[in-house]
Amino acid sequence: MNACETASGAAGGPRLGRRDGLSTLETRLFLPRPLEIVFPFFADAGNLEILTPPWLRFRIVTPHPLIMRSGALIDYRLRLHGVPLRWQSEITAWEPPHRFVDAQRRGPYRVWIHEHTFAESKGGCEVRDFVRYAAPGGWLVDRLFVRQDVRRIFEYRTRKLQEFFA
Repeated sequence: MNACETASGAAGGPRLGRRDGLSTLETRLFLPRPLEIVFPFFADAGNLEILTPPWLRFRIVTPHPLIMRSGALIDYRLRLHGVPLRWQSEITAWEPPHRFVDAQRRGPYRVWIHEHTFAESKGGCEVRDFVRYAAPGGWLVDRLFVRQDVRRIFEYRTRKLQEFFA
């Protein structure tokens, strides 16, 4: 098992790296619920507020109901280290119940592409995240500041998912 895998719901951390000139984050999490329960949770964009740490003061500003589909745009507001930010994501791939991709169209990163995949697994569902991103200011800013925030956000997300699907 690698550093970002989890077994029986045990916490595993995100794996950060670099690939093709972009920073990357990979997680792999086993949830003890079937795919038909797990995927709809992720398909509801409103659940992003549950999975985002409170210190980001994250709020969806797109009116509800949000219809998830390829091409859907979702607008958010958040605060990062006290700085107010606007973020817009586009759903660039929508393949329920196995995969979707969101890409930042406006926000704090030069690039942010987040692929979510879901697979039936014995006794539950395996959820994987693969994020490719480029921090403003390049790799040095990423190493000194951004990487730790990204890690903390995904560690929080893992804990919340484990609590929700326990």
